[in-house]
Amino acid sequence: MDDSLHMTIREMPKDDKPREKMMDFGSRVLSDAELIAVLIGSGVGANTDGQGATAIELGRQILNVFDGDLSALYDVSVEELYANPRLKGIGPAKACKIKAALELGHRIHHGKKEYPQISSPDDVAAYLEDSMFGFKQEHFVILLLNTKNRIFKKEEISVGTINSALVHPREVFSRAIRQLASALIVAHNHPSGDPFPSPEDENITKRLVKAGELLGVPVLDHLVIGEQNYFSFKQEGFM
Repeated sequence: MDDSLHMTIREMPKDDKPREKMMDFGSRVLSDAELIAVLIGSGVGANTDGQGATAIELGRQILNVFDGDLSALYDVSVEELYANPRLKGIGPAKACKIKAALELGHRIHHGKKEYPQISSPDDVAAYLEDSMFGFKQEHFVILLLNTKNRIFKKEEISVGTINSALVHPREVFSRAIRQLASALIVAHNHPSGDPFPSPEDENITKRLVKAGELLGVPVLDHLVIGEQNYFSFKQEGFM
């Protein structure tokens, strides 16, 4: 019998070690058995030849028991997993780790938000409708967009009279770059109710547009929100 078939993970070449592979190449390159091996950490019990099973072998055994169906593995209880006579190397602790990881994946999959699609200033105004009206001070916010022009985050930059000291390109774009935004839209309200932009609004817009061009994160629009309507710099040809 080839002893290499029963090497421990420590004895394997680096490229065959699931944890090292994940660190070097990311989790997507790992097989289902290797991902399970990372979770359970070390092998215990015996393989089909009666020898000590590696974590990867245990991962394969688990998949074999459930015919390679991860959804079937998700549906079993912790007790059903560690009490299965075909999985002697899986105790309560390892079973809990596997079930916890599957539950996290389930929650991520079913908890994904459908980000709003932006195709016009009306879409932006509708998105901001409940959060930008009724303030007695000016609130300046940025909307971060992904590659599909969907808003994935709104962040407030400043509160008070809008001026260049309160709204600096550094603050705007540091947030956009840190969160990998492909583009952004800026907006602020006018407590007076009149959305027509001031000279300072125009100046800030020009500075932000120029900074966005240099940094590769374009500013698609600047909306000024009034009491019952809004002003779009893009729509009105100001940018």
